Amino acid sequence: MRNLKVAIVHEWFVDYSGSEKVVEQLLNIYPEATLFSVIDYMPDHLRRHLHHKKVNTTFIQKLPFAKKQYRNYLVLMPLAIEQLNVSEFDLVISSSHAVAKGVLTHANQVHVCYCHSPIRYAWDLYHQYIHEAGLNKGVKGFLAKLILHYIRNWDYTTANRVDYFVANSNYIARRIHKVYNKKATVIYPPVDVTGFELVDEKEDFYVTVSRMVPYKKIDIIVEAFRGMPDKKLIIIGDGPDFNKIKSKATRNVTLMGYQPFDVLKSHMQRAKAFIFAAEEDFGITPVEAQACGTPVIAFARGGAVETVIDGITGILFHEQTATALLDALRQFEEGGLIFNAHTIRENASRFSTDVFKKTIASFIETKLQYSTANSYASEH
Repeated sequence: MRNLKVAIVHEWFVDYSGSEKVVEQLLNIYPEATLFSVIDYMPDHLRRHLHHKKVNTTFIQKLPFAKKQYRNYLVLMPLAIEQLNVSEFDLVISSSHAVAKGVLTHANQVHVCYCHSPIRYAWDLYHQYIHEAGLNKGVKGFLAKLILHYIRNWDYTTANRVDYFVANSNYIARRIHKVYNKKATVIYPPVDVTGFELVDEKEDFYVTVSRMVPYKKIDIIVEAFRGMPDKKLIIIGDGPDFNKIKSKATRNVTLMGYQPFDVLKSHMQRAKAFIFAAEEDFGITPVEAQACGTPVIAFARGGAVETVIDGITGILFHEQTATALLDALRQFEEGGLIFNAHTIRENASRFSTDVFKKTIASFIETKLQYSTANSYASEH
């Protein structure tokens, strides 16, 4: 890799989840890169994932209550991200699901955006967000709609600041084309498949691992198991909907709440199948389950369609309902399909950290060479 000055721009560092794992691997490719973000409140025990680097932040970092309520400053984030000065860098990589791609660059720089998603609550989930937040009417509702209208216009405009879009799935590539009218190259995000060892022998229970929030559709899973009282379901995870889900759970459903990684992994390895009812942009947990050799029963929308091979590494159900999931569970129980743990594990290896690093490094190097060649041709 040539000696480049590289800037990595991320939305915000507050925890360690899918988008931060992308940044972590980008830092493994470009260890001398400089980090930029709207805010940085990453806990000390997670900072090793950022190589303990200093993060250059915006004025929002110093605003009141920003640590807990930074999302309330959304209206200021376009201005904030544009104040980050990355003009000295040859390569700018934005890790973006909201505003990071709006960073200002000049003609002699290459800007690659790894797009986790266009801003969901401003685009395809706009009406759902307004409804669920109770912002359909009133002064507060009017202001929210006005702000999101402004965010949409700014977001669309800033797509032209990106030289090359990379999407985390074909699902997101289609959304990038729909929203921004831009083409995107699909490079799947890194999944630590080596951290989930294969286990051949499965036990007589199903498992799902998820944060308890509405779009994860844990209520659908619980309702489906109401129709199979002799089958055991274990739910691992916590969140605002925990008590709501617990109130709906029947005797064959166990809610374990938050569990440490070793407990989570053990259940993924031993389960007869992993259940996934959400419509995710990519969905890391179904891949982790497959790394354990565990088949996945998943809703056939979003990234799961790309990570689960129907009939070979799992079963896809086509309506996001308890009835459709129950039908898939019965199909699984009938035993007409044979699932080979080693084949399932092999499928998961397509999404490994090593594959991600090699693929995105090669992609970026090709684009840099192309940019350099074009620059030379224009000067001569």
